Amino acid sequence: MVQMDQKKLTLAEFLSLPESEPASEYINGEISQKPMPQGEHSAIQGELTTRINGVLKIKKIAWALPELRCTFGGQSIVPNIAVFTWGHIPRQDNGTIANTFTTAPDWTVEILSPNQSQTKVTKNILHGLKHGTQMGWLIDPNERAILVYLPTQSTEVFELPEQLLPVPSFANQFKLTVADLFSILTFDL
Repeated sequence: MVQMDQKKLTLAEFLSLPESEPASEYINGEISQKPMPQGEHSAIQGELTTRINGVLKIKKIAWALPELRCTFGGQSIVPNIAVFTWGHIPRQDNGTIANTFTTAPDWTVEILSPNQSQTKVTKNILHGLKHGTQMGWLIDPNERAILVYLPTQSTEVFELPEQLLPVPSFANQFKLTVADLFSILTFDL
């Protein structure tokens, strides 16, 4: 993670800056740049977004959006996958999706990158849970484990291949085991 050396900015000042690549986040008055995704991270993010949308978006239940800036509770974060229920998606006056999201996702998915701080990513998930996120996943490709965070329950670790991963109630039609998730990383050469 790259820490940007500059004076502390307000959230409004941060949001007026041009977007960076990879994205920067505004947390507790500080700006930090997310690490550039690598192979495992990119594969999981792309395929998982597609799989979630293949079940939930088609039925207009929810929409999974990758690398979406979400500004709420005095912070501006960019989850790897932000899932919003259909009625919770901000819209422009003409009915199209809004460019600015000022609420917490209903479900957030983070994928740990090599050399990324698990603590920082966990803090982002917990911030969402304080502001309305129903569930957070932290996927650790190196450990082949998924930590599941809920607002009022203890964190659970899922690492046995046959374990069915919990999802928020609105997503109960989406089924995925630990083995299914990490099979994304395997392909025939």
